[in-house]
Formats: sequence, C-alpha cells, structure tokens
Amino acid sequence: MSPRPAPALGGPPWPSSARRGDDGALVLGGVGVAALAAEHGTPAYLLDERDFRDRARAYRTAFEDAFAAVGAGVDVYYAGKALLTVAVARWAHEEGLRVDTASGGELAIALRAGVPGADLGLHGNNKSDAELAAALDAGVGRVIVDSLTEIERVADLAAARGVVAPVMVRVTTGVHAGGHEYISTAHEDQKFGLSVNAGPDGGDSPAVAALLRVLERPSLRLLGVHSHIGSQILDGAGFVEAARTVLRLRAHLALRTGVLVEEVDLGGGYGIAYLPGEETLDPRAVAGDIAAAVAHACDELGTGLPRISIEPGRAIVGPAGVTLYTVGTVKPVVVTDGGQGDDAAFTRLYVSVDGGMSDNIRPALYGARYHAELVGRASDAEPVRARVVGKHCESGDIVVHDVELPGDIRAGDLLAVPATGAYGRSMASNYNQLTRPPVVAVGDGASRVLVRRETVEDLLALDLG
Repeated sequence: MSPRPAPALGGPPWPSSARRGDDGALVLGGVGVAALAAEHGTPAYLLDERDFRDRARAYRTAFEDAFAAVGAGVDVYYAGKALLTVAVARWAHEEGLRVDTASGGELAIALRAGVPGADLGLHGNNKSDAELAAALDAGVGRVIVDSLTEIERVADLAAARGVVAPVMVRVTTGVHAGGHEYISTAHEDQKFGLSVNAGPDGGDSPAVAALLRVLERPSLRLLGVHSHIGSQILDGAGFVEAARTVLRLRAHLALRTGVLVEEVDLGGGYGIAYLPGEETLDPRAVAGDIAAAVAHACDELGTGLPRISIEPGRAIVGPAGVTLYTVGTVKPVVVTDGGQGDDAAFTRLYVSVDGGMSDNIRPALYGARYHAELVGRASDAEPVRARVVGKHCESGDIVVHDVELPGDIRAGDLLAVPATGAYGRSMASNYNQLTRPPVVAVGDGASRVLVRRETVEDLLALDLG
C-alpha cells in the first residue's frame, strides 16, 4: 500500500515557506527537517527569516499607508518580548521597524544588534534604577513610565546626567481585549498603567495626575500617551475604542495645560492563527480602521493629528516559528470518563516528545492551543485522537491538548508544532534542568544558529556549589 498523502501545509499556522517534499517530510526555508534535526538536534526552534521580514514589512507599510491617507505619521515598534535575539532585532530594524524592550537584558540585545538608541523604547512596570540609567545612557527614544514614583526616579536620574528624558505615560483605558485574562492588560484591576478614570473623590484621574507631574519636571519631555489593551486580539474594534479614549485624554490635557502631546501609542496585541482554519488579523484592514477612527476623533475634538505608534510582536514572529521535536514514548490511554460531556470511553494516544513546558509554557500557563503534525515522513495509517506531551514531571506538561496524528506514529519520528515563534524561547526555562533549545534561522536552502543550544556545562557553570 502506498503512503497516505501527508496533509498540505500551505497557509496558517505554518510559515510561508513551509511545504511537503516528495517523501512527505516538511521543508522549511528550503531545508528538510531531517537535515535540520541531524545538524542541530531536537528540540529546536526554527525561524523562517523571510517570513519574519515579510510580516515586519507588511505591518510597517500597512500602517504607513493608512495614516498617510489621513495626514498623519506612524512608527512601528517590534515588541521584543515576543522573541529577541541579536539577529531578530537586526532583521526588524533593517525592515524599518523600531524596537520596544521590556528589560535591561532586552535593551542590551537590541543595542548589541546595532539598533540606535533613538529607535528604542523601554517598557516595564517595575524598572530598576540600573535599567533606567542604561536606557538614558543609551539615548533611548522613549521611556514608558508606569507610575508616579517612576516619574520621579526617571526625572532624578536624567537631571543627574544633565539630559532631558523623553517619556510617555502608560494609561489604562478600561478597554480590554485578548484571549485570556492574563494577557488582557487594559482593565483597571492589574499592574500596568494609570487609569484614565477619576477616583471616588472626583479629582484628577491617576493618568491626568501623572501627565501633569511629567510636565512639572524640567528634566522630562512629555512625548505622549501610551495604551495597550491586551494580546492575541482578532477584532480591531478594541483598538479603535482605545484610540478614542486616549485621544479624549490628550484633548483634555491640552485644554487644561495648553500642551497637546505629539504622540499616541496604541500598543500591540495583534492576533495570529494557531490552528488550521483560523484567521489572522489583517494588518491593512486594522490599520485602515484605526486611522479612520483617529482622524474622526481628532476632527470631533478639534485637535491636530498625533503621530501614532504601534507595537506588534507576536504578529510578526509568531507565524515565522516552528518547534521541531523527536517523538519518544507513545502510549495509548483508555479514557473512561468521556470528558467534555462524552459518556463513551475512548482511547487517546499520548505522544511524548523530547521537550515540553520548558520550551513552551503557554499551554500549561493559560491553556493556549497549538497544532502538531508528523513531519519526518508520510504515513498510510488512519489518524487517531492524540495528545502531545512533554517529558517533565508534571501531568500538566501538555504541548498540544487535542490533535489527530497518524496511528503508526512511533519513537524517533519528527513532530513539528507551528506558530511558536512568539513566547516559546522568550518564556523558556530550565525546569527539571533541561537545557533550552537553540534558535535556528532557515532560508534560501540553508540554516544558521542564532542562539546556540544550552549544555549541561552551562547549567553547572552557574552553580557555585
């Protein structure tokens, strides 16, 4: 019997270069997975460089075109928290993006990549003095302040250096969107930002108080207002409503102080497809909607248009990444409680791979759903209900909760999980003292290591006994 044709890969959630070879094996960036596994080992994060660059350029041009049509400028910052390596920061900057960083480590990587300080931003709700000092010394284009106390600290550090620090104030608009409570960031009962809503005494809102405080400090320059409403957003309506709220705050400040801030940042959170058949957010559509809303709101408020900035991260790097695993133990498990309302017992195939929650914590952390496929060969076996699990000492160490895989999947097979470019490596750990996988770029028929695989010697080198 001839092998059953392997599922086609064209389109989401796979990178644009993904295809099946004549033998049914995955080819990514012109390189077969067998060759990649042989050279780099598994697990490994594979990153399609062309896919990354194309998506970065697509977001930049979509927003530039949309805002040029209404007479405004725009800057696109790559949100480095999704995945930041020296090469990734360089790719983003070469495609015309600035880089947003959320720690001193991310800032150092972006600077090592050659990104000028003026094209960098520093985020975070609890920045250390050392991080703030490093940002000021690097001449970052903006520091996004997140509290009244941070305003004072930045002002003092800037004054001590004889510089004027460019700052934005992060506000919470009450507009929250995203796939899970932990990644919705504009509701008020959370750690980020300052609320635009007045307190119970009817006085100034925390956001207004912060903006006024920045204006009082001569060592600070108020660039504008920053808002971020969540992550994995697939409906542009939340961005539109948040933009209106921030623009009203901007107009209120101008009426009160005569200062019309020049910039409004609407954050990131643009969603992607994680499963076959899912849709991703179209950058041209959402850019057009936001630009129209900004123009309309400014016309109603009687204010000039601000310069807009946005911060896509997942939307650029997420679809470009694939995690490659080798299958180990395969175990059929009879499920007798049915689950999800099913009364009948069924058999689920537990497919263990050589990684797990240490290289992708998102399924365990907040139930994120992923897809998986057998990618090393074709199979004529009927598909079966399966669950892909890792090798950690946790029953919650699940990579893919529910997926159909060929019934003859076996130890030594190569399995791939797409759409892992964002937050896989960034949130990776050494749980159970596993070493973190390498980040390997693929493209034009070749591969190169961007971040090498950790070794046991690396772990031991940190342990001083």
